[in-house]
Amino acid sequence: MKYGFVKCAAATPRVRVADCEYNLGSMLALIREADARGARLVVFPELCITGYTCGDLFGASTLLRAALDALRRLLEETAPLDMLVVAGLPFPKDGSLYNCAAVLHKGRLLGLVPKTNIPNYNEFYELRNFAPAPKETSAVRVFGEDVPFGTNLLFRCEKMPDFCLGVEICEDVWVASPPSAGLTSAGATIVANLSASNETVGKADYRRLLVRSASGRCVCGYVFADAGEGESTTDVVFSGHDMVAENGVLLAESELFTTGLTISEIDVEMLAGERRRMNTFSASPEGYATVWFDMEPAETSLTRTVEPMPFVPASGAERRGRCETILSIQSEGLRKRLEHTNARTAVVGVSGGLDSTLALIVAARAFDLLSRPREDIIAITMPGFGTTGRTKSNATRLAELLGVTLREVNIAPAVRRHFLDIGQDESTHDVTYENSQARERTQVLMDYANRTGGIVVGTGDLSELALGWATYNGDHMSMYGVNAGVPKTLIRHIIDYYADTCGSEDLALVLRDVLATPVSPELLPPEGGNISQKTEDLVGPYELHDFFLYHMVRRGSSPAKVLRLAERAWRGTYSREVILAWLRVFCRRFFSQQFKRSCLPDGPKVGSVSLSPRGDWRMPSDASAALWLAELEEL
Repeated sequence: MKYGFVKCAAATPRVRVADCEYNLGSMLALIREADARGARLVVFPELCITGYTCGDLFGASTLLRAALDALRRLLEETAPLDMLVVAGLPFPKDGSLYNCAAVLHKGRLLGLVPKTNIPNYNEFYELRNFAPAPKETSAVRVFGEDVPFGTNLLFRCEKMPDFCLGVEICEDVWVASPPSAGLTSAGATIVANLSASNETVGKADYRRLLVRSASGRCVCGYVFADAGEGESTTDVVFSGHDMVAENGVLLAESELFTTGLTISEIDVEMLAGERRRMNTFSASPEGYATVWFDMEPAETSLTRTVEPMPFVPASGAERRGRCETILSIQSEGLRKRLEHTNARTAVVGVSGGLDSTLALIVAARAFDLLSRPREDIIAITMPGFGTTGRTKSNATRLAELLGVTLREVNIAPAVRRHFLDIGQDESTHDVTYENSQARERTQVLMDYANRTGGIVVGTGDLSELALGWATYNGDHMSMYGVNAGVPKTLIRHIIDYYADTCGSEDLALVLRDVLATPVSPELLPPEGGNISQKTEDLVGPYELHDFFLYHMVRRGSSPAKVLRLAERAWRGTYSREVILAWLRVFCRRFFSQQFKRSCLPDGPKVGSVSLSPRGDWRMPSDASAALWLAELEEL
């Protein structure tokens, strides 16, 4: 439960219809297994203590007494376990019989939640045996204790209040206004669904869609436990389709027609943070009662997938689709800006690197959308003290193959003149030496745009903005930054995608060499004709920084939690020490470089993370990183 992770298990036991003793044994075996695997929440199917398919046997007092006795023994057996157990059984109250979920913790019956929506169509005849849940929450005497009975119950952990459980039962998730909507608005971060959903052709896909959409719409974790083997097959068959979902993402899923545990970890800390961020998430706790339980937080072993590159889809088809979508967003954004400003040209500084290559591709697509000749795109290569033949050749060849106008401006003479003006020693390769070149290049681009009636298309990307890896009023500035929302790790895949789809072998060859070239600003003299200044040697691997960026900005994770996640995602690639070292760099730079982000030019948002000061990210330029760095020092 540390860092907000709650290990949850959806459990499908083998059952015998109306054999409570046998069913209890099956449930206890799964509970012990779940405990051994570190689960803190175990959810069983609907009416699992008796079996869902008892039919008119639910009217037999013998079965109801046996179910209640099994519940008593379940409380006794689970008393030593620091675990929430949610189990289904029939429960009589005030002359009616209810299909209930019993919520147990350490020998205490926390509450009984009756089913709200009772299906009575097609193969379902539940109204024959069960009454819909009463509207009011009341108390019922069970085993000598007053126990809350109702649908408006929230079960919240005292030591980790973000862990708050709500319960609904099977059909409840299939209706237009499910109980989970109110439960999550009232504070539930995890919803347990005890289900007996029979299997028919195509139903698994729809059920999966329901669970994912419920977790996404309600910004919650969702644990769906389905009845399976042992239920009567007189007219229907149950498949034990168990799922664990979180905010629209399916974390774990069982195979159909199996029994056992389906386990994953739900990040309730992230869910609570996401709700705070979304001002449209309706918080309405009125009318709901909270039942508190005391669970000791402990280290949670992670089994869920933590993607090392969260901005890059693992699936090839999804990745290609995302690349095309991003190119379209960038191109449409630039098209609108060109059209609105009546710009005659688009000026792009090309270096033979990743960012300027993508910016030039986007400019070409924007001009195609406008049905304008690509010759009106002016690609300017500006060799300086660090330019290598490889990057210059790639920049030149790229411009030629894309059919844009190429210009070359050697900035060395102008920079040397500037050094004389300010008294800079050319042999001193300090920040002034580097930034003078970057600012001279920007001046060339801006003035060339003025002379040709155009705008400068910026090339800097999201990862560089996060790290502040840009020269203030140098490559930091443009008239429209098409790459401002695209992280470095994704830019590689977009260029690779374009190489695959551009229809030109020559262009693809150049693009692949750009991909193979080390990332560098090329502001220091080459060594033996090769790049001497490699960005990732200086600020760290972009794949790690993009991981840090996603989890700190998008997920709101603390540095300690980011480290924990990175260790899992990058195990076997980066050691804890290496990750921690670069995480310190990221935190320091992210805070100290905000002033560069506070005055960014316009540029399109393309994904879930944006650092635009007009959009997603409003942060003081003088905010302190002390808390974040102190947490890292403790590690």
